[in-house]
Amino acid sequence: MIDLNLIYRFKTPGKLKKSYKKAKTSYLRRIRWAVSAFYFGMGLCFATWASRIPDIKVALQLSDADLGTILFALPVGQLMMMPFSGKLVTRFGSHRIGVFSLLMYAFSLTNIGLASSSWQLGLGLFSFGLFGNMNNIAINTQGVYTERLYKKNIMASFHGVWSFAGFTGALIGLCMLALDLTPYYHFLIVGGIVCTLVLFNFKFLIKAKETPKIVESNKLFTKPDSTLIWLGVIGFGCMASEGIMFDWSGLYFKDVVKAPGSLVILGYTSFMIMMASGRFLGDSVIERFGRKKVIQISGLMISVGLFTAVFLPYLITSMIGFMIVGLGVSTIVPTLYSLAGKSTSVPPGEALTIVSSVSFLGFLMGPPVIGYIAELLGLRFSFAFIGIFGILIALMVSRIKAIQ
Repeated sequence: MIDLNLIYRFKTPGKLKKSYKKAKTSYLRRIRWAVSAFYFGMGLCFATWASRIPDIKVALQLSDADLGTILFALPVGQLMMMPFSGKLVTRFGSHRIGVFSLLMYAFSLTNIGLASSSWQLGLGLFSFGLFGNMNNIAINTQGVYTERLYKKNIMASFHGVWSFAGFTGALIGLCMLALDLTPYYHFLIVGGIVCTLVLFNFKFLIKAKETPKIVESNKLFTKPDSTLIWLGVIGFGCMASEGIMFDWSGLYFKDVVKAPGSLVILGYTSFMIMMASGRFLGDSVIERFGRKKVIQISGLMISVGLFTAVFLPYLITSMIGFMIVGLGVSTIVPTLYSLAGKSTSVPPGEALTIVSSVSFLGFLMGPPVIGYIAELLGLRFSFAFIGIFGILIALMVSRIKAIQ
């Protein structure tokens, strides 16, 4: 593993200044590639599951409400791990927890493919949620450390890699459907890809000690920083919007838009392309306009995009609406994570646990709630309900001093 403190002491003395500078740049670039590979693996696992939800729903003969109930197993797993992930990362290091949790995340994915009944699917998703939360905290802590080394905003680009993995997962899903492979063999292939990424990149993760000024608490439950909670609440609204795109966009295009055949995937694909593009461009946009303004505009874009798809439920207009949502959600969460990593009150891993855990509740609980609303009032009404969250995000951002 790479010791963060050694990199901070990487000097450029005398006549060797240029060669040392070149070596340091190359060294940092390899670290960034390694951390990006872990983001990619994490995103690929989740996107792979999301791409086969319609098939699993049909195979297990689940209604919208049944699916919504089973999807609750994911946030339950998330909640169970929530109090422990930050503590584990702080105690054992994000590099160790990152490797372990990503491997177990991939293993849990393959188990989901073996489900032949609703309770087995729920158990698989519970495990998926446990290791997903642990992996999320560990890898984002690595992202915070890497951003420190670069001394500029690069967190959005890491999340761009996660989004690109989502797009890749959708393409792989299409190929697997064309080959008529079952979810289990599909998930097994993806698990092998993730294990390969870990094998070639784990040595380049950052081994870092927490900032000396921060004293780790021995208590399992401590009162969290209120600013971190509010950052999490904003993330909740954003990730609820992102979550329904992953879990329900395909069904929306199938049942509401009435997209023919393989065009059902257009909603999810258009969303993922724009979210990934927005994240790769997001760091430079934030540098130019500031975090607060970018998040406010992004919140409004989420609302505009969802309302467009709701009030104009046609193929082209819905696709455009989902693209706007993709741009809207692209920069919010990376910015919130970056701010959390700069907290001086708690270690980065625990700060990220607070913000990302509250945020991910929106990502994981939003889709099940949508299932219940859709069962009662239809998918269009449920998408309109989530659309309100974007407006709330724009209003909340102006009240948080930490966001400038």
